[in-house]
Amino acid sequence: MDGQAYGIHIEGLSKRYGSGDTAVDALKDVNMTVAPGEVVGLIGPSGSGKSTLLKCLGAVIEPSGGRMTLGDEAIYDHGWKIRDLRALRRDRIGFIFQAPYLIPFLDVTDNVALLPMLAGRANAAARKRAQELLEALDVGHRARAQPSELSGGEQQRVAIARALANQPPVILADEPTAPLDSQRALAVVRILNDMAQQFRTAIIVVTHDEKIIPTFKRIYHIRDGRTYEEAGEGRAYA
Repeated sequence: MDGQAYGIHIEGLSKRYGSGDTAVDALKDVNMTVAPGEVVGLIGPSGSGKSTLLKCLGAVIEPSGGRMTLGDEAIYDHGWKIRDLRALRRDRIGFIFQAPYLIPFLDVTDNVALLPMLAGRANAAARKRAQELLEALDVGHRARAQPSELSGGEQQRVAIARALANQPPVILADEPTAPLDSQRALAVVRILNDMAQQFRTAIIVVTHDEKIIPTFKRIYHIRDGRTYEEAGEGRAYA
């Protein structure tokens, strides 16, 4: 990827829990690059370090060493370079989980608009942005619905809209298709690819879902805390 801007770039990342004889190295010299507009898969067995890596990338836990770059800015270089990690997570990193985690007492529009509002955007502007995203994800007609009134596929689309609301350069998706059948899972993959290209977002998808693994053009395997890159099949997902 020489000559391309980074969405996210990590090199030599490590994470050690504990010290002395009881120390456990969850991550060891992890390297990864995801370009703007690209969706890559991250796969590995339980206990391989996937969750730890995702938490480091999401600034939820602090690595023990290495370097992480968002865009052209180092956010971690053997220590955090960003003072306000809460603002970093809110404004520059989007999260999609296996469960949508929509706020049950807010309607669909307000679920998506909440993060921009918390970031200081005017309510009207935040709701306009939410409506645009919901329309792009084919759930604009559900804008006034409560989360309990949505199907599982609709809820996940709203969760994707929420992750995109602040136009983050990076989205971390943790098993986003696990609860969905094949048709809806592939629809989510298509949406993620379309949104990545439209908004120039780098997206990392952690998954065990064999239905979607063949759709990735690049895959990072993680084993024993180390990453190994391979070319994916890149099959059509529509």
